[in-house]
Amino acid sequence: MNQHDSERMAEVLRRAGYAEAKSISDATVILLNTCSVREKAEQKVRSEVGRLALLKRERPELVLGIAGCVAQQEGERLLKGMPALDLVVGPDNIGELPALLAAHEPGAPARVRAAFDVDAPAFLTADPLPGKVSPTAYVTVMKGCNERCSFCIVPTTRGPERYRPSSEILDEIGRLVDAGVREVTLLGQTVNSYIDPERALAADAAHGASRAASPTPDETEFPALLRAIARAVPRLTRLRYTSPHPRHLTPSLVDAHAELPVLARHVHMPVQSGSDRVLKRMIRRYSAAEYVERVEALRTRVPGLTLSTDVIVGFPGETLEDFESTLGLVQRVDYNGVFGFKYSVRPYTPALRLPDDVPEGEKAARLAALFALAEAQRKRHLDGLVGTRARVLVEGRGKNLAFTGRTERNEIVHFQADGDPTGAVVDVTIVRAFKNSLEGALDGAAPAPRRPHPEPAHLEGERRRTLPVL
Repeated sequence: MNQHDSERMAEVLRRAGYAEAKSISDATVILLNTCSVREKAEQKVRSEVGRLALLKRERPELVLGIAGCVAQQEGERLLKGMPALDLVVGPDNIGELPALLAAHEPGAPARVRAAFDVDAPAFLTADPLPGKVSPTAYVTVMKGCNERCSFCIVPTTRGPERYRPSSEILDEIGRLVDAGVREVTLLGQTVNSYIDPERALAADAAHGASRAASPTPDETEFPALLRAIARAVPRLTRLRYTSPHPRHLTPSLVDAHAELPVLARHVHMPVQSGSDRVLKRMIRRYSAAEYVERVEALRTRVPGLTLSTDVIVGFPGETLEDFESTLGLVQRVDYNGVFGFKYSVRPYTPALRLPDDVPEGEKAARLAALFALAEAQRKRHLDGLVGTRARVLVEGRGKNLAFTGRTERNEIVHFQADGDPTGAVVDVTIVRAFKNSLEGALDGAAPAPRRPHPEPAHLEGERRRTLPVL
């Protein structure tokens, strides 16, 4: 999600006449896009601003800003500890960047814009240049979160759920595919709780009653959105989404996975803990048994589907027995990817009322045990693929001049090829398994390189225009 925001920031500034600098020393504006989900990321931001403040002393005209979730979380409080800052911009205020920069004067007080667009939500749309896009792209379908998990700061930094009209989503995906994108990942804090505001307005008009602000699992319209994308953009090769909430892994979503070939055979489904007692303290609103039942239903309908997950260890009150329940669930589900984190205290979260009573050393030991299990499962999975064939969407060059891409089950594959197959879907035979990826041998002759779409006439002059360096 932060990567998507960074891309939109760059596009907003390019349209305003800025261009990417070759290095920090060449820049006239430096923006740090930030995350506050974990304390470590926030600490890195403060350290980086300290280093950039030294550069600003040498060049007082340099504009230094913080954007993203730390900006939203702290607002004007950032200025007290970081006097070198000129701008503080929240995620919903990215579109204001050009105006904020145009109004900035050296030596003037810092500007802070960190207001949610709850009443009139706006979604920044990609501005793809034909032939100049990556084979993969992100598209936002909603922002904010209504779940209120006790450990999570997202409702504070991203606000309540706001949904994007389906017509805008379909239009953006269509334009991305026309420009050469092959795979789209739909983004949302709880992406599968999506409700189409256009359909909601129509229902209100028809029935004279408003829709509930927080949908129940049966009300989610995410499966309908997936089906609409498949119908409206048939040239899309693959469709993914992240991150879903287990509460909204409904039978209709399972049906969509079974019936839509465009949906990748991989789902990232956060579980956070395998202990019902801890899940209740986390306010996750499902049990470990319900989670397992839902992902097994998905795997039954989509054989070979792979799963990855998020896990927090050392949550307040987590006992060794609780942690062993988590290991048991990870083993039973047999994930091919686990993102594990030690619990860290986050401001403005309900978990602040709970004592952070698991010692740091114990958190580290539990995380190491979780990773050891996850790595063994991933190794077994990857080793089992040697000698099989796979279809790989080529994303570009990787290390050692090899090309790299992903299978529909999200396995990373490296291979050699003549020419440049970036953007093509190729058949490979898996010849070796590494710790986190695979090596493949291209079947038959290398495919023809992806041909960029002809550039529209109205963009030719735009691309020749010389822009000042940002």
